[in-house]
Amino acid sequence: MAKVSEKTTLSTTVYQKLRGDIIKGEFRPGEKLRIESIAGIYGVGSNAVREALSRLSAERLVERYEQRGFAVPAIALDDWRILVRTRCWLETKALEEAMANRTESWEEAIVLALHRLSRFRSDDADERGNWEDAHRNFHRALLANCGSPWLLEFCDVLADHATRYVLVSHAYGNKKRQGFSEHEALMKAVLHGTAEHACDLLKSHYMKTFENIEVLFKDGLLEHS
Repeated sequence: MAKVSEKTTLSTTVYQKLRGDIIKGEFRPGEKLRIESIAGIYGVGSNAVREALSRLSAERLVERYEQRGFAVPAIALDDWRILVRTRCWLETKALEEAMANRTESWEEAIVLALHRLSRFRSDDADERGNWEDAHRNFHRALLANCGSPWLLEFCDVLADHATRYVLVSHAYGNKKRQGFSEHEALMKAVLHGTAEHACDLLKSHYMKTFENIEVLFKDGLLEHS
């Protein structure tokens, strides 16, 4: 029984590590993911890598090709457009439900998440990782009270895919924006405004990110698949 548990833990560890590295761009879009090579990098057996790749293919963070193995999904403007549109659909629904189910503890968690986000700067390379974590947690806090674990899980998967695009784009610079002000305005709308206004701000927030990366595609800095 202990061996089964140990195998499961190793497989999960490899899955989490590989998932994070793909999202962060450690493996380039379109790059082939060779099992033996990854096993060597992580110092694990090939079975653990194969299981991790299979799990990631179910989340569309890895492409699986019959007879040709695995690869990191390519990036493309059309895919980016669909991703952001779908994210807006789902997250605005989740936000509406969360606001309808509001509780004092949910509101306090949002305030705390924004405070933690304020401690880091997104344009500081040394703080970027902490900012990314705090940023994700702030957006999770907004939706947390929606009442549907399924909806939260779908939103989280889409956020991972969006983060992959954002982090890949960082190599080409980012347009300056008032990131904290956007999040503060969003918090105030969620806590004190209408669901319609809060959802409009959330969509606007995501569309600004979409437009910044769209420019990189159109300028030829990001390759189309």
